[in-house]
Amino acid sequence: MTQVFDESGKAIPATVIYAGSATAVQIKTKEKDGYDAVQFGSGARKEKNIARAQLGAMKGLGTFAVLRELTGARDIQRGDTLDLSQFSPGDKVNVSAPSKGKGFQGVVKRHNFAGGPRTHGQKHTERAPGSIGATGPQRVFKGTRMAGRMGGKRITVKNLTVLHVDVDKSELIVSGAVPGRPGTLVEIKNA
Repeated sequence: MTQVFDESGKAIPATVIYAGSATAVQIKTKEKDGYDAVQFGSGARKEKNIARAQLGAMKGLGTFAVLRELTGARDIQRGDTLDLSQFSPGDKVNVSAPSKGKGFQGVVKRHNFAGGPRTHGQKHTERAPGSIGATGPQRVFKGTRMAGRMGGKRITVKNLTVLHVDVDKSELIVSGAVPGRPGTLVEIKNA
């Protein structure tokens, strides 16, 4: 993340996204595959590290490190390339990516529980969840907030403003924060 200053001198928090071009590798149709989608490839990879079935799908287009399918893409033919030229400053975009994985966490961090008091006979229950079940049913209800794996889920941040587009450097600067760690593969769509 960084900050960008507007004309009035106001600092806007921003995220710099490296967005290389994406090439349409395969067109999926309802008749042949059962659904409509376009498979895009981006990045570079050695040919020896790619499965032969994928090499056949990429034939004549290059070898791509990442393949992703998008539904709703229209008027795209195999071999068409998408780059940042479709975005301009002021556009609103939605950015989707997996959030940072935080591993197994307790209820205080995962669900913002307050924890127990630090006094009045409490010894080792400061970050414990407390009571988790009712006496009558004698079971724990489904969906009860408890400790468990946190993060690593797909998050969509909506209505971020495009502040700067540099097609030559393949850089896109959007206002605000986007999910994931540095190096996470993100999906950018018009809002």
